[in-house]
Formats: sequence, C-alpha cells, structure tokens
Amino acid sequence: MKYRKCFALAILPIFLLFSCGETAKKKSQPVSSAESKKDSVPTDTTTTREEKFVLTEENAIDFFFDYQKDLKVDKVKITTSFGSFTVQLYDNVPYHKANFIYLTRKGYFDSTQFHRVVRNFIIQGGSSDDKKTARKRREIGRYLLPPDTRKGYKHHRGTISMPSSEIDNPHMLASPYEFFIVVTHPGAYHLDGDFTPFGKVIAGMDVVDKINQVETGDGDWPHQNVYILKAEVVE
Repeated sequence: MKYRKCFALAILPIFLLFSCGETAKKKSQPVSSAESKKDSVPTDTTTTREEKFVLTEENAIDFFFDYQKDLKVDKVKITTSFGSFTVQLYDNVPYHKANFIYLTRKGYFDSTQFHRVVRNFIIQGGSSDDKKTARKRREIGRYLLPPDTRKGYKHHRGTISMPSSEIDNPHMLASPYEFFIVVTHPGAYHLDGDFTPFGKVIAGMDVVDKINQVETGDGDWPHQNVYILKAEVVE
C-alpha cells in the first residue's frame, strides 16, 4: 500500500505539468486562415484591381490620336483559310491606321470571317456569327470613327477601306471592326468620298481574288466560311 501511495505521489507533478502544458498550447494555438476569413470583413479588391480599359464614343478619338504618335509599323499580314496577303497602311490616315493596328494587336481579327463577298467588286471581313467575336467587341468597346476621305486616295483595285456603320449614321461614320478590299479592275471609284481608303494590298492579291470567287448566298455571305486565321503586325 505504501508503495502505491509513493508511486501516485511521484507521478502527480508530472501529470499536472503535462496538463498545464496542453492547456497553454491550446490557448496559444493560432486561428486557422479559414476561421480568420470567416469572421473578418472582406477587403474591397475593386479599388486595388486595375480597371479594364474600354473604348467609347467619348474617348476613342483621343486614344487613337495618342496611339498613332509612336507607331513605327505600317504593314499587317492576314492569313486566311485560302492563303495569306499583306496590306500596307497609309500614314496620313492616322485614326484608321491606328485602329487597324490596335485591333490586330488585340487579336480581334483572329477567327473572324470574310462575311460578305460580291463577285468582281469587293470582299469584306472582320465579322462573324461566332459568339466569341461579339464578346471581343464588347471587351474592346463600342465606338465609330469619322470618315477621312480628303487625303487623295481612291478606291483602286487592292485598296483596303472601311465601311460605314449600319446604325443610324447620317455622317457615314466608319465601323471600326470591319474592312473591305476592292477587287474591281481598275477600281471602284464610285465609292470615293463616301468611304475611307486607309491602305492597299502589296502582296497576295491572288488570294484576295480567290476569296472573291467563292459561291455566296443571301446577303452575299459565302456558302463556304472564309476564315481569317490570324492577323499580325509586320514589325
């Protein structure tokens, strides 16, 4: 009996020490990040996240005015499902040139189509019935460009020009997401003064002619989709 009492008295301090250690450890244990988040007020990230830039009717002209100042490039290579051609853009049509370079660098034209083909007249590209194209337009912005028809450029064969918007548009403002290329020999001069030539095909006109020969249906939309696989600035 004495032996049992001595043993119990001997282990009692150790037990108490161990119990106190556990209690202290539990009290000092850090709160998990999940628990912390649950009870804390969420941080407003909208003030720290960079706001996405979107073009509008109000800011487009100022933006392209600044954008064109540092442009050292003037050529764009367009690769289609029928082959590739290259256009050279006119320096003194600054807004339209800057717009085309900007959209090319944003990847807008990739996966769009030549959606309108008029035999022996024009091919028109930059649109698509794909939802991805509509989404890209929303992300870049909604805006129009003023016509710039007084630089002396005519709609010769191979000219790249910008169609006017289909919205209520008495001033023939240009639809920035689309373009057309003249196929007619020697040109389509009845378009002069109404639309803005902003460049010309300098290589691959045979590809443009090939696209112009595809069969079309209602609205001049080709029966066989003619895709712009990639548009890239020639640096």
